[in-house]
Amino acid sequence: MLTLKSYLGAISALVMTAFLTLPGNAAELVMVEQTGCEWCEVWNDEIGPVYPKTTEGKFAPLRRVDLYAMPKDLHIARRVNFTPTFLIVENGQELGRLEGYPGEDFFWPLLEMMLKKFTDYDPEAADKE
Repeated sequence: MLTLKSYLGAISALVMTAFLTLPGNAAELVMVEQTGCEWCEVWNDEIGPVYPKTTEGKFAPLRRVDLYAMPKDLHIARRVNFTPTFLIVENGQELGRLEGYPGEDFFWPLLEMMLKKFTDYDPEAADKE
């Protein structure tokens, strides 16, 4: 016969197992932008549509935030002064940043370099998944 104590113990074990198997340290790319930002629009046109389909985009999904409404769960190293500014973030903590949009030819290598430096990003391993 199943007692309430053993039932609650089993439920607790299941919840703990589910919690421990969640992915940890999920990186994200935070794009700080503002209304009327011309370079934000250029990024939106050149990179925005393809970003979620790339290895980088799957590893570090894009999160957009407004310069004048920074979320409280985002802990940045210093104030953001320029838009767009791209932040590599894990667990709400800024690890690195790219200020401004250098154009499509420079954005991808700079992003890859930052992801490798500040996270466990490995493009070769990600391509095999």
